[in-house]
Amino acid sequence: MSLLEWLGLAPETPRNPEAEIVHRISAQLDSMDPADARHLSLFAFLLARVANVDFVVEPAEVAEMERLVATHGGLDASQAAMVVEIAKATQRMLGPTHNFVATRELRDAATFEQKIGLLQCLFAVAAADGVITGDEEEEIRKISRGLLLPDGDYLAVRAGFASKRSVLQSRDGG
Repeated sequence: MSLLEWLGLAPETPRNPEAEIVHRISAQLDSMDPADARHLSLFAFLLARVANVDFVVEPAEVAEMERLVATHGGLDASQAAMVVEIAKATQRMLGPTHNFVATRELRDAATFEQKIGLLQCLFAVAAADGVITGDEEEEIRKISRGLLLPDGDYLAVRAGFASKRSVLQSRDGG
């Protein structure tokens, strides 16, 4: 609060309804346990990393990221959408410099089960538009290695998405 506001001398500014919504959502996220909020932000950042590997984040990928963030974070749809938008923007601006740091931080804080769950979510985002490209697969493999997951676990999760892998689809689309 400024001194003028405290004294009651500041001019009133009209409230923007959209800004009010963002402030309410932000306050709700602030009420999360800081460690849980940090984990969720890293989770969303890595989802955005896979979605943005081709520099185009498809609407289906955004919808899947929002669904996953809502489910994993216990958020409502508007909160999840805000988290995903922030993650996408951060990935576009800072991705190359922060990819390693985010992966390492999640690696050090997550349980094995959380890492496997993340891997499944990364493949789900990659598959959301109907096909997992070779570039998306390679990015997920890099993340898996950064999480220090054994290759066998990576391959087991990837096997669940075999029908979506571009390298296994025929040239005629089927």
